[in-house]
Amino acid sequence: MMKKLFFTLSAFLLYSTSTLWAQNLEIIPLGVYGGGDESNLSCYLLGVEKSNSYIALDAGTVRSGINKAIEKGTFDVSFETVLQHYIKGYFISHGHLDHLSGLIINSPEDSAKPIYSLPFVADIFKHNYFTNASWANFGNEGESPILGKYTYTKVKPLQSFSISNTTFSAEVFELSHVNPQKSSAILVRNNNDYVLYFGDTGADRIEKTNHLDTIWEYIAPLVRNKNLKTILLEVSFANSQPEHLLFGHLTPKLLTEELSKLAQYTGLESLQDLTIIITHLKPSGNQIETIKRELLENNPLQIHYIFPIQGERITLN
Repeated sequence: MMKKLFFTLSAFLLYSTSTLWAQNLEIIPLGVYGGGDESNLSCYLLGVEKSNSYIALDAGTVRSGINKAIEKGTFDVSFETVLQHYIKGYFISHGHLDHLSGLIINSPEDSAKPIYSLPFVADIFKHNYFTNASWANFGNEGESPILGKYTYTKVKPLQSFSISNTTFSAEVFELSHVNPQKSSAILVRNNNDYVLYFGDTGADRIEKTNHLDTIWEYIAPLVRNKNLKTILLEVSFANSQPEHLLFGHLTPKLLTEELSKLAQYTGLESLQDLTIIITHLKPSGNQIETIKRELLENNPLQIHYIFPIQGERITLN
């Protein structure tokens, strides 16, 4: 009897452990555009399936995105529950409004949590947004009165850190967004699964930097070993946009140019079926349709492109 009970318990524990480790990562887009529609700006919740614990990757739109996710059945709880309890913290890539305005506007109703960023982003919050003249100081540094709801967690490039109240750890990379202006990317890890999110970035050739090349070399082993589940990367303009008017953004042609550099580190076969979620599309005229067509019709590396829809869950297998 005891032996049977032992085997039954062992089987249960093995099943439970394997089920836990087999849980997929998921992304819930709260905003997907790069300007022009204040109700749908860059914000992506990254979490583990059924954990209800998310890190927000940028925060251009929060309330409208959560409400859209509730409307579509992605969440079955209230806006307040998602904002105050499900979102455990924010990663803010840079200081432009389309990447953080939702955090600022919803700060009075939010709960205490960290803001992860490179130091220059925390300085922008302190000196430009969380000031008495602009809003109120919901941060833990800066002008008095200091309300202290958000804790600036300033990280260094390539230095690993834990994301509080989640199973995630992460590293941040510096990007160029109209050199010498900065942006950043974050590589998030959960067990052996990784997700790479880029804030706004120009191509190395245009920006005259090697920031993207540094990232491509760094993630190459993750791509070869199929540990990198997806890359969220911006394409803001169609190929017709003149290179001197890109303002630190990518086109389909430049994205392919950059991914070809990644292929030099990984080998072409490793990039086949790599999933890239296209972010920061600018909804002007028929530009989004043009960008999609240009990406899909000229895809020599056989990338699997996903065009996210606000409020609709993306499960990463």
